[in-house]
Amino acid sequence: MQHVTFTQMQDGTQEDYQLLHSLEHAYIQALPDRLLAALQDLSESLPGYQISRLEHSLQSATRAEDDGADIDMVVAALLHDIGDALAPDNRSQMAAAILRPYVRAEVTWVVEMHGLFQMQFYAHHLGKPSDGHLAYAQHPWFASCQRFFRAVRSDSFRPRLPQSYAGALCA
Repeated sequence: MQHVTFTQMQDGTQEDYQLLHSLEHAYIQALPDRLLAALQDLSESLPGYQISRLEHSLQSATRAEDDGADIDMVVAALLHDIGDALAPDNRSQMAAAILRPYVRAEVTWVVEMHGLFQMQFYAHHLGKPSDGHLAYAQHPWFASCQRFFRAVRSDSFRPRLPQSYAGALCA
C-alpha cells in the first residue's frame, strides 16, 4: 500500500493529498459494510433487555416500514442505536452524526433527539424529569420525533414478534 511522504500535514504534497483523497473515496464506499458490521455487534451490547440491541433495531426498522415511513426514517430506525458501544452517554448524537450526510435534516434531528425524547417513558422511575422533550414542543419536527417513539421505537422490545414482523426480520 502506498503511504504519504509527510509526518506533519503542512509538509504534504499535492501527490500526498491526491493519494489520500482517492483512498478516502474507497473507504467511504465501504461504509455500508462497516455499518452492517457495527449493527451486527449490537447483538452483544447492553445486557438487561429481553432482546439484543440488534433485535431492537431490526424491530424498530420493521415497524417504521410498516408504519409507512420513507427510506430515510427506516434507515434511521435501523441505525438509531448504532452508537451504543462507543458512545453510550451520547449515542443519539453519534448516530445522528453518522446519518447526517445521507438523510434529510428532519430525520437527523429525530435520531439526535431520541435520547431525550425516550426519557418521557421512564425518567420518572429514576427520579429524573420526564418532560425535557417538551422544551422542543414548538420545534417543526417535534411531532416526527413523538411519532418515532409512539409508532416505531417504544414497542420494539418484544422477545416474540407477531408473525408479520418475524417474516420481515428473517427476509
